[in-house]
Parts: sequence; structure tokens; C-alpha cells
Amino acid sequence: MKTAYQNIIRQYWSDVDSIPSFVGGQFIHGKGDDIVIHNAHDGSELFRYSDADESITQKASSAAEIAGKEWWAMTAQARGRIMYIIGDKIRQNLEDLAIVECYSSNKPLRDAKVEVQKVAEMFEYYAGWADKLHGDVIPVPTSHLNYVKYEPLGTVLQITPWNAPVFTCGWQLAPAIAAGNAVILKPSELTPVSSLLVATLAHEAGIPKGLINIISGYGHTAGQRLIKQANIRKVVFVGSPMTGKRIAVSAAERGIPCVLELGGKSANIVFEDADIELAIKGAQAAIFSGAGQSCVSGSRLLVQESIYDRFCEGVAQAAKHFVIGAPQDDTTQIGPIHNAKQYDHVKKMLEIAKKEGATVINNGLPSVPDSTGYYVNPTVLKGQNQMACAQEEIFGPVVVAIPFKDEDDAIAIANDSRFGLAGAVWTKDVGRAHRVADQVKAGTFWINSYKSINVASPFGGYGDSGYGRSSGLDALREYSEVKSVWVETARTPVANFGYSANLE
Repeated sequence: MKTAYQNIIRQYWSDVDSIPSFVGGQFIHGKGDDIVIHNAHDGSELFRYSDADESITQKASSAAEIAGKEWWAMTAQARGRIMYIIGDKIRQNLEDLAIVECYSSNKPLRDAKVEVQKVAEMFEYYAGWADKLHGDVIPVPTSHLNYVKYEPLGTVLQITPWNAPVFTCGWQLAPAIAAGNAVILKPSELTPVSSLLVATLAHEAGIPKGLINIISGYGHTAGQRLIKQANIRKVVFVGSPMTGKRIAVSAAERGIPCVLELGGKSANIVFEDADIELAIKGAQAAIFSGAGQSCVSGSRLLVQESIYDRFCEGVAQAAKHFVIGAPQDDTTQIGPIHNAKQYDHVKKMLEIAKKEGATVINNGLPSVPDSTGYYVNPTVLKGQNQMACAQEEIFGPVVVAIPFKDEDDAIAIANDSRFGLAGAVWTKDVGRAHRVADQVKAGTFWINSYKSINVASPFGGYGDSGYGRSSGLDALREYSEVKSVWVETARTPVANFGYSANLE
């Protein structure tokens, strides 16, 4: 896998053991502190590189401003055609991008291939919107023609996480440039490589040089510098609630709005009348796929008391059936925890859960195997909603199963959380399904399924899960300024320039 990765990278930059930034259509290596990346499978060093310095921030800001004006000067149809070409180029390079994503982000190869394909879909979807972001004519009660138009913000700063780097790269880039903006994207310092390749392919497709800039570096240095110094009009952040709040404060000091996609502790609710076998499979996929490193994971499993024990045992069977191993193996279904810091957090949360009285059911397997890598086995905790493991993100293949009595109890437990990103209900009662969907406070909710997400549908959270929406038509609105234009049409205009009666 390392050789395949190096051969791919050599097509873009020569020093395969280092990582540059991509600014103004060129690769530029930073001059800051060393950043060292490790392999989650065995703890060995993958590569190291230098943090982006202040000169890179300045170049990215200037390049984006110039490219943004050139991009907006093009016709909407021309922008859409280029975006479709980007999607096609991603499809043509799917295997290479998947290998890079697998190697650099420790994501199972089978999952990486699916996510790269979805990135192509994102650019194709928004390519179709490029010439349809039109405004409205408002029937105002005067002699004016009043119309509303949508214009780009300018340059947008996007900060993406390590758990789904190529997916969140496309998820953010596509609507931003479809709405006419330029972008400075700062991926996690742990996973910048796939974003660099997507930006390179976008420039090959014909976008102006500097329309998409990728900054490889730390959040507390390069990220904060971009917020405070770059000529940006909005910040979009995907990551932890704690970091999101710090970013929102820094942006607010400059009067810059944010879109925040933060954490989740989503309630996956199973009633006794559900299709039990289907619900068990759904609950397993909801938390164990991606090693639980997804903001929408069904990490709180609410099960009706009458089926609680049987259902928990069924979900725990995943520990025996899922293939856990090296990300590059085609058969691997669950890979390691991405990095040492997160691995330590998962282990700490498991220890706290046991101290609080949670019961671990793992079919005889240890939650944390004795291995050199950052591996955690699928784990079911029997517990209560007030426990830390049910209130705080674990971000690993660990689910907390909580019993409930009836519909009202299930809804109360589901809403007893500071998060509100997603949720689901499993039941054959159609009325109950819609009642629960209406009453659970979550930005995305599934009925008899879990984790279906598409770029055409709005995505975002309630409460500490953030605010704003980052997909669908709603994302285009997030990336647009709204302008209301008034045109006097009367032959003899009345000299009334305010809300008061006509002036004499």
C-alpha cells in the first residue's frame, strides 16, 4: 500500500514523504513546526511535514480573491460545465484517490472507494445548480419592480475533520464554488492528502488558479491565522463542539458568520413491534461502520424493555461477525481508531463507563484487544442515559444500550441530550413513526433505516450539534448574499422615500 501511495503522489509532487499546501494552483511547502503522522494499524510513522507559515496564509487570501472575481465573471453555465468535469475527473481517478484516502486516513479501502464516488456525485449535483440559483420578483405594494438576486459571499474558509477527509472536502467545496465563491480549505493536519488531490483535479478541470486553496497545517496556528488575517466572508467548520465554539468566537470578533457541523449522540430507538432482525443489523451498521468514527453514529441505542436483553445480545454478535483489520485489506469492514489521541479517549470513556456501572457485553472478546495498532472491538454497553458514556461523544465502535418503557419515555430519553444531530426509530406502527420523528430534536431522522445521507438533502444539527445546513439547496443559500433591488416604474414617481405618508 505504501508503494502504491508513493507512486500516486509522485504524479503531483516530488517529495512523497512530505506534504505541501496548494495555493494559487501551486504546491508550496510550509516552514513551521514539524507535524508527524502515524499509521493507526501498527503505530509506525507514515510521514512528517512542516506546518503552513504566515506567508502561505497571505498567498492563499490573495489568490482566492483574484480567482473568485474571475470565476464569478464567467457565465453560470460555464461554471456548471467545469464542475461536471471535476466530477468526471474524480471518477476517472477513483482508485488512486481511494488508495490515498485509505493510506493517509486509515479508512478501510472498501469505504474509501464509496466515499470518493460520493464526492464525484457532489460536484455533479451542484454542477446542475450553477445556472439555477436565481432569485424572485416580490409583488411589493408600490409602483416598484422589486427583485431579489443571490450573489457569492467572496472567499469562504472551510475547516474539515480527520474522520472523513475526502468526503467532507467535496461536501464543502462543491456548494461553495457552485454559488460563485472562492475557497480556502484547511483539512485536519492529520489528513490533508486527499483534499490536495481533489483540488489539483479541480484545477485540471479548468477552474481559475486559486479558486480552491488547501492549507496543510495545525488548526491552532494556520487555522486561527486564516480566521484572523485572511480576507474571508464565512467560516464553515466540521468537528468537535469544543473546537467549534472557539472558532465561532474568533470569527465573531471579525463579524464573520459560521456554519458549524459538530458532534452528535444520536438516539436509535427500537420498539418491540419492529422487524427485530432488520433493526439489529441497522443498529450494528449505525455504530460499528467506520469504527464508530462518524458524527451521526447511532451511539445511543434506546430499546423497549420487553426486548432489551435479547436485542442487546443480537447487536453484540457483531463483535464475532465483522472483519476487523488493516485498512488496506479488501475484506476489512472495521479498521482502527484513526489516531493515538482518539484511541486514548475511547479507552478512557470505556473505563469511566465501567466505573459508573455500565455492563459490557462482547461475547467474550475484550473491548480493547492486545495489539500494536489502535484497535477497539465492537462493544455494547448496557447503561442509563445519565451516564457519561451516554452523554458524551466516544467516537469509537461503542454503543450505549438504554431501556425505555413506552413512546413518551423513549422521546424523553432521546431529547435528554445537549446534541441534536440525528436519530432513528424502528417500528411497524406508521403513526408512531411519524410522531417520534416529529418530536425528537434532530436535524436528520430516519424511519426503519439509518445513516442514509445524500448531497441533495439538507444536513445539520440542533443544539450543541451546530447550526446552519451544508448540503442541498440550503447550502447554496448559506454560501450566498441576498440582494433586494428596487426599480421605480411609475411615469410620475411619488417622492416617498420612506415608510411615512407622501411628502407634500
